[in-house]
Amino acid sequence: MIKTIKDFELKGKKVLIRCDFNVPIKDGEIKDDNRLKESLKTINYALDQGAKVIIFSHLGRVKTPEDKEKLSLGIVAEKLSFYLNKQVAFPGETRGIKLEDSISNMKDRDVLLVENTRFEDLNEKAESKNDQTLGKYWASLGEIFINDAFGTAHRAHASNVGIANNLSDVGVGFLIEKELINFKKVLESPEKPFSLILGGAKVSDKIGVIENLVHKVDNIIIGGGMAYTFLKAKGYEVGNSLLEEEYIDFCKEMLVKYSDKIILPVDNILAKSIDDELGYYASSDSINEDMMGVDIGDETIANFLEVLSESKTVVWNGPLGVFEHDSFSKGTKEVFKGIVDTGKTIIVGGGDTASAAINLGFKDKITHISTGGGASLELLEGKDLPGIKVLNK
Repeated sequence: MIKTIKDFELKGKKVLIRCDFNVPIKDGEIKDDNRLKESLKTINYALDQGAKVIIFSHLGRVKTPEDKEKLSLGIVAEKLSFYLNKQVAFPGETRGIKLEDSISNMKDRDVLLVENTRFEDLNEKAESKNDQTLGKYWASLGEIFINDAFGTAHRAHASNVGIANNLSDVGVGFLIEKELINFKKVLESPEKPFSLILGGAKVSDKIGVIENLVHKVDNIIIGGGMAYTFLKAKGYEVGNSLLEEEYIDFCKEMLVKYSDKIILPVDNILAKSIDDELGYYASSDSINEDMMGVDIGDETIANFLEVLSESKTVVWNGPLGVFEHDSFSKGTKEVFKGIVDTGKTIIVGGGDTASAAINLGFKDKITHISTGGGASLELLEGKDLPGIKVLNK
């Protein structure tokens, strides 16, 4: 059974919390601090209980020593200090005397942020390959481990699986608890009809989801770049649209077996490149060879919303067009508009879909927006997440 942070006596204890502070930073500023805000409930709870809070997180991918200059968590420590209304200690190390002394000097209700765990990837990928020595060392810095980083729960790293393997008192924080509750509900006992919306670039990214859920859902609505491999499987020409030739046969098989469930675009917005300011309309059976699909058309939007109007549960992973460009965001935006405020259970996968929901202004109108793209995909595929499985002691 997996415990939560509420199951432990925290007063006076050194509590290691794995958070996901992998936030976008540009020109020395955090551009989206949603992940940081999502971690505050767990951190504040530990502080209220009188714990000494020691936080781990990664930031970006560290491949060269030069990467360390732009991927330090120092800027995150400053922002976290602001939200917690207290100074967050930042020794600037992933291991060593300075870090150990800073932890030894902590008082109850102090907070310390360890430097970017990925800095240890310069040491033969010690973090990403779950080096046993590193995991044991980090575990030695505390007494209780709480994993609250859903965004990395599908990876076995030293800062989640490694630490958990070396401590007996382990559990999840409020963020991961919320993720697991919401996904369990839709995967095990969804209110019917149940519709799955899949978008994004690649069919290959969603094969596991389709295979795991096709028998559980009533509809699979497909848009985004992946729709064009399905349209090609139907015999349509797709021009320069995204296409995965090696998965055409898979799409054909799905269309034959589940023709009553799979719903594809009937019209599209096309462009010569995603940098175009204006798109051109075309039905799905008349895409010019020099054009690429960048969004779904009005008739498709209407078709999708008609199906979704009957649905009581909706799981959505992947935007329906190149939503980052205003000219090609209509499909994603209109479908969101059509399903929010309807009393449906709506679960949005992490990554680009979460960004779309938040950037388009629908954050407060959706049942649950996941903080983990890869982790949410693997849950929808029916897989165990190593960062969570290790906590089941």
